[in-house]
Amino acid sequence: MFIFSSTIILMGAQIGQNFINIILSANVSRPHHLQISTEYFLDQKVYFYLPFFHINIAMAIGCIAIVATGTMLIAYLQHACGMFEIASYRIERAIQFYVTKNINLQSEIRAYKGIIHAVDIHRKATTFSNHLISEFEISFMFLILVGVLSLSLNIFRVFQIVLIEYNTEELLVNLIFAFMCFIYMFLSNFVGQQIIDHNNHVFLTAYKVRWYSTPLPVQKLILFLLQRGNKSFGLHVGGLFIASLECFSTLFNASVSYFTLMYSMR
Repeated sequence: MFIFSSTIILMGAQIGQNFINIILSANVSRPHHLQISTEYFLDQKVYFYLPFFHINIAMAIGCIAIVATGTMLIAYLQHACGMFEIASYRIERAIQFYVTKNINLQSEIRAYKGIIHAVDIHRKATTFSNHLISEFEISFMFLILVGVLSLSLNIFRVFQIVLIEYNTEELLVNLIFAFMCFIYMFLSNFVGQQIIDHNNHVFLTAYKVRWYSTPLPVQKLILFLLQRGNKSFGLHVGGLFIASLECFSTLFNASVSYFTLMYSMR
């Protein structure tokens, strides 16, 4: 919603300014400026609206691609979170059914099946998450690099505009781009943090249930599940980053550090 509304605001601000200039017409020529400095093989003073709409349509297509891709990946990872929740629910219900019902062979078999299904769903959720990340690993590494550099450059440009040449329109454009990079970086790492939290919740549920009231074979199954909890699970990207709020803090600090370096060398 923010990306789409920002694109519309950028287009409307410049078109609205031109209409105001027409309404408050004066015998003074007012130059047109594009949001992005680029070169066209035509006279931009005469054919201003052709490159203007070309740039904005290209930006709108890029925004749609970014939003669609990000939304699709978030939906896939939310599906993995749902699988982890189902695994937690099956463990809790299996032990609860055994404890609250009459302790007999049938309830014991049902407890076995519940825990086995929970372990199987947990395994499928981790496999699904790892497979999804491995398919887009190169793209994610490229996005991390572009996101950090874009955020640094836009912050640097904002400070330049504020301190040297105060251009409201250009300042708005760079602020929006910087905020978009910030939001995209935060959301991607926030979903990774949700995967970690939901995975940990499976083992937390196994700790909290009344496992001591179950027979020894069921306790061995729970112990087998808890042993898997000793290994941390997360969305590894390139072996360097694990999507989490801590990773987001690291990337944001890196952007600020690059901005500080560029500002000191200007």
